[in-house]
Amino acid sequence: MSGRTNDRACPERTCVGCRKRAAKSDLLRIVLIGEQCVPDLRGTLPGRGAYTHPALNCLDLAVRRRAFPRAFRVQGPLDSAELRRTVGTSTAIGTDTAHTAS
Repeated sequence: MSGRTNDRACPERTCVGCRKRAAKSDLLRIVLIGEQCVPDLRGTLPGRGAYTHPALNCLDLAVRRRAFPRAFRVQGPLDSAELRRTVGTSTAIGTDTAHTAS
C-alpha cells in the first residue's frame, strides 16, 4: 500500500468567528473593499480573504474578537453592516447550515 487514496482533497479553512475548521465550500469568504467587509459569494473578488460560517453567531464572535482587522492586516474597526445583512438574509431564507458555536 502506498497510502494514496482516490478521494480528492477538500480544501479546509478556519472560521474567524468560532475558530473551527470546515470545508471551504461550507464557509463564506469575506473580502475588504475600502473599509467595508463584503461577502464574496462567488469566491472571485481580488485580495485577502477571511472565512466565516454563514451564521450570525459566528459573525458576532468575529466582530467581538476583532478578527476581521487582524485577518485583513489593517488597523481600526471595519464596517460589517452589508455582511450582517447578507448573513441575516441567508439565515431567514433557511440556507444557513445548522452550525452552533460552542
